[in-house]
Amino acid sequence: MSFKLVVDSCCELPEKYKDDPRIEIIPFILDVGGREVIDDESFNQKQFLKWIAECPTVPKSSCPSPERYMAACEADVDDVYIITISSKLSGSHNSAVLGRQMYLEKATKNIHVCDSEAAVAGEGRIALKALELAEQGLPFAEVVAKLEAYRDETRTYFVLDNLETLRKNGRLTGVKALVASTLSIKPVMGADKGSIIQKCQAIGIKKALTKMVEIVIAERSDKISTCLVIAHCNCLERAMEIKKMLEEKANYKEILVVGTKGVSSMYANDGGVVIGV
Repeated sequence: MSFKLVVDSCCELPEKYKDDPRIEIIPFILDVGGREVIDDESFNQKQFLKWIAECPTVPKSSCPSPERYMAACEADVDDVYIITISSKLSGSHNSAVLGRQMYLEKATKNIHVCDSEAAVAGEGRIALKALELAEQGLPFAEVVAKLEAYRDETRTYFVLDNLETLRKNGRLTGVKALVASTLSIKPVMGADKGSIIQKCQAIGIKKALTKMVEIVIAERSDKISTCLVIAHCNCLERAMEIKKMLEEKANYKEILVVGTKGVSSMYANDGGVVIGV
């Protein structure tokens, strides 16, 4: 059976998949102080982070439209799998559901919309699983069942140098207590069914990253036979150090390191690291 994988641009994938004809990445639209930035192959992270640092107002993001998702479903394939950022963090999932409905009003096709209940590295991990399952030629219903089960067991963890964009855009409403970043206390964050939660905190970014690795090992020790994804915003050296720490503590089947695109860079900010496992 032929298939297509559709993801929004918060989904971070290894470079080798960026030009894969089976994958379509639907971009978010970003606004930094009145500058419109399309989160596609034209995205310039260095310039974007500079604009954010200089901007007196908080940057914003707009999710893809239902029409954009509907158009993605028009490919000449049998099965379409759509993976979106958590519905609790963005309207992208709702747009994808509406886009699917709009397409099915005029044509028939197997289309599944998966709420990743994650973002960035977690969303990327789930997308890679969808690709793996579809490549096996499994029936559509079986791919969907296995993918949803995989989604349910995926977890996301992250440490950011700066949480202000998340906070000011209302993405931390489920976090009851956050200390000021001026105190150099860095929270280690995670996700609970798509909502952001605080796992613990540490003094300084290095200790916070070490804590994050310890939590991943403690909570996900039964997942070392699966893929782990590390996404970083302009801090490859930091990401590689985390990879090294993980490799020293557990024999993971595969650890992928990827850089962030636009919407992920906007929320992670310069120096942010996200793990999906």
